[in-house]
Amino acid sequence: MAEHLVGTVSHYWGGPGVAGIELSSELKVGDKIRIVGHTSDFTQTVDSIQIEHETVEAAEAGASIGVKVKERARVRDQVLVVTPD
Repeated sequence: MAEHLVGTVSHYWGGPGVAGIELSSELKVGDKIRIVGHTSDFTQTVDSIQIEHETVEAAEAGASIGVKVKERARVRDQVLVVTPD
């Protein structure tokens, strides 16, 4: 498996379990991501992406997005896309 950095967690909303992510590279629905930080480390598939409360299929570098996450994410956690080798 290969991983490459696509963004950084900028916010976390605990109620809905959503991570705010600042993208440095494209991210698409269906991508497998790994969120890793000082106390975070989990992998999941991106089920939906929102920009300004609008659901989108993909987001470009520079976008601020919201992604529902299965575990708590923390500010400054790295968001990596996992690809098969």
